[in-house]
Amino acid sequence: MRNRLFSILPLVLTLCLISCSAYKPLVSSTAPAQSVSDYVNQYKDLAISEMKRTGIPASITLAQGIIESDCGRSTLAREANNHFGIKCHDDWTGPTVRHNDNRRNECFRKYKKAEESFYDHSDFLKAARYSFLFNNRPTDYKAWAHGLKKAGYATNPDYANMLIKTIEANGLWAFDSGNNPAAQYAQDIVPIKEPFKISGDSSKKNIQPSYGNEAVSARVPRIMENNRIQYIIVKDGDTREKLENEFQLLRWELSKYNEIKNDFVPEPGQILYIQPKRDKAEPGKNFYTTMEGDTMYHISQQFGIKLKRLYEMNRMADNSEPGPGKKIWLRSTKPVE
Repeated sequence: MRNRLFSILPLVLTLCLISCSAYKPLVSSTAPAQSVSDYVNQYKDLAISEMKRTGIPASITLAQGIIESDCGRSTLAREANNHFGIKCHDDWTGPTVRHNDNRRNECFRKYKKAEESFYDHSDFLKAARYSFLFNNRPTDYKAWAHGLKKAGYATNPDYANMLIKTIEANGLWAFDSGNNPAAQYAQDIVPIKEPFKISGDSSKKNIQPSYGNEAVSARVPRIMENNRIQYIIVKDGDTREKLENEFQLLRWELSKYNEIKNDFVPEPGQILYIQPKRDKAEPGKNFYTTMEGDTMYHISQQFGIKLKRLYEMNRMADNSEPGPGKKIWLRSTKPVE
């Protein structure tokens, strides 16, 4: 099934609201349309819960579910609640269903409900062949994506890149912090819905989009918004000069807005703000509980808060780092203990 899915996956994923009807593997014409955002909203809490139970990044679980099940619309997902294309294998003793895949009439696992498929997916990845994946941090979705391909989860040679593109195009990495069940998906990352190019004086802080019909049809939007600040995600082939020209930025702006060294080299997947970060997080995000490996800079980028202000709000010395399980205040000063 995976080969059939991958052979018709679009080359370009639109940001955040990709319609899964764009690729239709094994889906009846009467199946209801469902977008990526619908699928994510339905299963994000389950993916986060499984991340806490097993250590598998929620972004990886969601991306695999989106690709393997066509957002829950594939025949295997609808008729067998199998969202991850997992075949029977010798150790499976549960219900099964027969389906044509790489070979005719292959055996796939069948579940009573979709939730069981998510649970079994987590347990499936805890097998010995995937054990090396757990040496990666839960927030390192790229390492997990390449590791899944290396371990042979799917035969498509571009499987890792497909997962990474799905995660980055839809902001699924935001769920890997583990603190998102109570938040609305659309509130975590709200991309601008149409492609645009920057126009006007680049020294002005309030950048305005300029739309064009040719751009809407030809380009995927790059600028997204977090905490009312515009940002981009670095792509392969991006250089600092290229980004500065594309978004009409002065030489000092990227380094200043992102609080990094003047001679930095952009890395694919890196978040870069193209406007100044704010003094506090957006309403509703009062604090963040750290996980293993979190740094104050990582948190400042994640929530769009100036690093110095983040240290001040939490009464922490500059350059100090929090340990796991620490409450980091995002909107108000830490209460005196």
